[in-house]
Amino acid sequence: MISKYYEIEKFKNKTNYFLFYGENEGQKQDVIQTNFSQFTKENIYKYTEKDIIENKQIFLENIYSKSFFENEKLILISDVSDKILNLIEEIIESNINDVVIILIAKRLDKKSKLRNYFEKEKIVLIVPFYEDTPQTLLSIAKKILSENKINLSSENINLIIERSQGDRINLKNELQKIISLSQNNKKLELKDILKLTNLSENYSAVELVDNCLSKNKKRTLNILNENIPSSEDNILILRTFLNKLKRLRKLRLNLNENNNIDQVINSFKPPIFWKDKNIIKQQIKIWELNDIETFIVDLNNTETLIKKNPQISNQIINNMILDKVENTNIQI
Repeated sequence: MISKYYEIEKFKNKTNYFLFYGENEGQKQDVIQTNFSQFTKENIYKYTEKDIIENKQIFLENIYSKSFFENEKLILISDVSDKILNLIEEIIESNINDVVIILIAKRLDKKSKLRNYFEKEKIVLIVPFYEDTPQTLLSIAKKILSENKINLSSENINLIIERSQGDRINLKNELQKIISLSQNNKKLELKDILKLTNLSENYSAVELVDNCLSKNKKRTLNILNENIPSSEDNILILRTFLNKLKRLRKLRLNLNENNNIDQVINSFKPPIFWKDKNIIKQQIKIWELNDIETFIVDLNNTETLIKKNPQISNQIINNMILDKVENTNIQI
């Protein structure tokens, strides 16, 4: 069965098996906390698909066993793919009543056997999670600020949303900093927001991405040489590339309808912060729509390679970045 995220409550008595897929990790967390709050920390078990495949027997023992003090168990399995389908079918056929299993995936294409199974079978539920819109993030920010009796200007709220890179987890983290600072009865100014928020990643990652997209080869090489990121940092860099490329793509599409690049940038939603306008203007001039879309595909392939080969993640991402910034004399 297919459901919207806000309809899950009415299906909870009909199934114990859920598949959440899509890029919106923050919304998945919110939905789990809202709809499965009856489970205590002691009764929640978290696995990855890899953990289960490597230790299948241990996992099944946990599924089928039940202590005297335990009620229902909530099993959260992340990074799932078609590899886990046979095992899930086996568990479903065993008719366990006191276990709720939530499979969590990122992208699942229409050919996915796991996705097709959950869409067609009536004893399971699949829920897609799409990226938050600027309006959704604005609503979340206003709600949190209102609950904490904090008044911020529209400019400051838009800046926080911009720096959250379209991710509600980042947005909530940034707002928590605002809440903590406001407890000192300090009136928050723009300069406070600039110092407090951190673009949802370290500065070098943002600078690296901006210089690469601006085709500044010299500065890009300097940043690569100055930093030794972990594999997790490299995933963060890819996420930063993805968010900025998605924005560039929208700007490029808008430019097809309105040839005035300044108007396109000034009217973009969410608003682009003034200090970023010049560099974005330059990036729009450099990147054609087809090149942006190719880059996005390359990012997905690079992320897959990094996850499969974390020990050489730096080499993988450096090769990708150098390939994109090569053969140009354009400088900021």
